[in-house]
Amino acid sequence: MTVLEDRIAMAQSDDTSWLDEMFERLEKLPVPEGYKVEIVEGTVYMSPQRSVHWKTIKAIMWAIEDTFGRDAEVLSDVRIDFPGRKNGLAPDVAKLRDGAEMDAEGHWRNEDVEFIAEVISKDTAKNDYGPKKAAYALAEVPVYLIVDPYTAKCHLFTQPKDGDYMSDASITYGADVDMTNTLLGLTLKTDRFPRD
Repeated sequence: MTVLEDRIAMAQSDDTSWLDEMFERLEKLPVPEGYKVEIVEGTVYMSPQRSVHWKTIKAIMWAIEDTFGRDAEVLSDVRIDFPGRKNGLAPDVAKLRDGAEMDAEGHWRNEDVEFIAEVISKDTAKNDYGPKKAAYALAEVPVYLIVDPYTAKCHLFTQPKDGDYMSDASITYGADVDMTNTLLGLTLKTDRFPRD
């Protein structure tokens, strides 16, 4: 290992310890029912889960399970630590590779994530398009989908490289999100996505 690799590993270890401590504290707080909590670049965000939000998440999860089966490792609002400064993120939908297992501390590994979908909330949209997109690209998540019920559009990001996505497609609700040329190999129907 080089000195730089040692420093990066040490920083990630420090961030994980800090994130563990923060999430322990957050679990003791009276977080209202139906709120999602995550830490983006060291800042705690709590956002309510709206009906439109949940119905969209459910449609995406069903499409993934229809393709990969009910035993596919598909998560919603589960903490996964990502590269960058103190990123304990809880993606709306995350699909992990077959055979993915938690690490020794009981965390899912970002290296096992194949797909992430985030459904926009007004108060946290800047995170989905900014620091979260950067963290997912740094982690080389192959497919990242942003679903925006306010504009009735989806944004599909693929081909992560050097902390950014090389491919970006915009799809208006009603048209299909074609992911057949990605490792997901599926087409996501948007015609029934609810709008806000």
